[in-house]
Amino acid sequence: MIAGQNPNSTPPLLEMRGISKSYPGVRAVRNVDLQLRRGEVLALLGENGAGKSTLIKILGGAHAPDSGEVLLDGKRFELNSPTASARAGIAVIYQELNLVPQLTPWENIFLGQERGWGRTDRSEERNRTVTLLQQLGQSLDLDICCGDLSIAQQQVVEIAKSLAREARVLVFDEPTAALSPQEVERLLNLIKRLRADGIGIIYISHRLDEIFQIADRILVLRDGEQVANGETQRWTRASLIAAMVGRELDQEYPAREPAIGGVRLEVSQLSRMPAVQPCSFTLRRGEILGVTGLVGSGRTELARLLAGADRATGGFVRLDGRELRIRSPRAAINAGICLLTEDRKHQGLVLSATVRENFALPNLGHLARAGVIQRNKERTRCREYAERLRIRLDGLDASAGKLSGGNQQKVVLAKWLERDAEVLIFDEPTRGIDVGAKYEIYLLLNELARQGKSILMISSELPEVLGMSDRILVMHSGRITGEISNPREATQEQVMQMAVA
Repeated sequence: MIAGQNPNSTPPLLEMRGISKSYPGVRAVRNVDLQLRRGEVLALLGENGAGKSTLIKILGGAHAPDSGEVLLDGKRFELNSPTASARAGIAVIYQELNLVPQLTPWENIFLGQERGWGRTDRSEERNRTVTLLQQLGQSLDLDICCGDLSIAQQQVVEIAKSLAREARVLVFDEPTAALSPQEVERLLNLIKRLRADGIGIIYISHRLDEIFQIADRILVLRDGEQVANGETQRWTRASLIAAMVGRELDQEYPAREPAIGGVRLEVSQLSRMPAVQPCSFTLRRGEILGVTGLVGSGRTELARLLAGADRATGGFVRLDGRELRIRSPRAAINAGICLLTEDRKHQGLVLSATVRENFALPNLGHLARAGVIQRNKERTRCREYAERLRIRLDGLDASAGKLSGGNQQKVVLAKWLERDAEVLIFDEPTRGIDVGAKYEIYLLLNELARQGKSILMISSELPEVLGMSDRILVMHSGRITGEISNPREATQEQVMQMAVA
């Protein structure tokens, strides 16, 4: 909050009163109240499906509430369209950024703000872009296409675009999901700068460390209803998680007794220059081997080599002592190596297809007889995994694209378990997943390891890597720069030293 400001002297910058919204068969939000003051960061938290997205879509003018009202500076305002919301000074920066990749930063910033007959003053717009970037303490190449910028740089363009429209309320929806730790720190510093300028900020994130670092106040939704609201300093991680999931979790990372067996996967000098330098390591039965490093360290590229998505230029892989020739994803899958990709929406699932169809796609060989899919067997097997993995869905014919992130991840896991994969590669298994669903994924990882599956878990979240791994490999510039044999006794600082080596 701005220094010297009396919170009771003026009405809130933004107020949402008694907001309710239902869809056919679903009550998304019910009687929610939200207040946001000038120069305040309000964290809006809750599990996937808690109602956060619906509330933000109402604020952004994409959806109309069934009941309730929105006030700006104490005056009732009809946010009946995205245009009306933008004109009121409200900007929503979604996880999927809304930029035209072929346009430059300044062209994106002023797109739609042309003068009469679509005329533009290119020189003026470039100068105003420089001024906006200076206001944010940033600099960018104004002549590069936005599609060639990093995600962090694209976010800067989105923020500048909002300021060019004189936004007074900024909503950040999972802004750090694809950022490196250094980029996260820069973004949080930028948000603090915006807060000091008196802009009200609503911040949505599943990363609780960020919430405690940036938020002044926290509003928690659960099952569409407001369940808690208070100053950040009143909360602990444990109390915040309990408020979000509606129950106490004994600990954030479930304990287990590892029963690690012999070597299952042996990787020797595997490479694809220059992204992956020669890498060597082993993965044992019943082991969760964590792999971490900064963005661009080669983690995902290594996973793609093992999964056959890219072809190695050197080295070899042995599974149970037998050398493999992994020249395609099919070869890796047939060998028993399966990848749960970090981009499950575009690479792990067919979002327009049903849960049943996604489950069946890689398993048609044994779900069919004489080339004809046995529908009863397909539905039975899919239903068994849905119950076993506790996938929350309306039915097996529900669209995969309509599921929450955690349930989508479980559908991807189900199709690979049906193939009886022995080596499972999880690339960012909990990205974009709420704390309750994370805990369920952690329990599944532990159960798979207990069954003797070998798990390679790639994650950029250091607490997750330290809390879940039996052993950790750290990568930098395509190389394995360190190994931690006892993660429970290691620190994030030690891991970072290896990650920047």
